[in-house]
Parts: sequence; structure tokens; C-alpha cells
Amino acid sequence: MLCWFCAKAARASCRFCGRGVCEDHARFGPYLLQVSRSESRRRAEALVVEDAVQCGTCRPRPQPVAMPELD
Repeated sequence: MLCWFCAKAARASCRFCGRGVCEDHARFGPYLLQVSRSESRRRAEALVVEDAVQCGTCRPRPQPVAMPELD
């Protein structure tokens, strides 16, 4: 796989969109793995990876998107 930006050999792929990125173009940020609700504390808790690879071009939406067709 080649880097989406410069065509050098990709060292990783973006966790969100899958684009290949080389070491010069890789960015790092949080990625939400799982959300669960604690019954004893009655609050939502998240399992997060702090340094997931990101390309810096894609823009994951900050809010969930409603999908009523799946209800």
C-alpha cells in the first residue's frame, strides 16, 4: 500500500477511512472502541485507544447519526 498523500510506502492505515499513510503523514488521536453502561453506577463508560492512526484528511462526525431504518 502507498501513502495517500505522497506515494511513499505506507506504514499504517487510517483507523477511520482506511487510507494508507507513511510516517510523515500519520497523525494520532483517540478512537472509541466500546461504550457500555455500568448498572451499578448507572452511567455510560467508554473504552478508548489514545493513539490510533489517523490520516488527518477524513473527518469523523462528532455526533452519532440517527439510523431509524435499523430500528
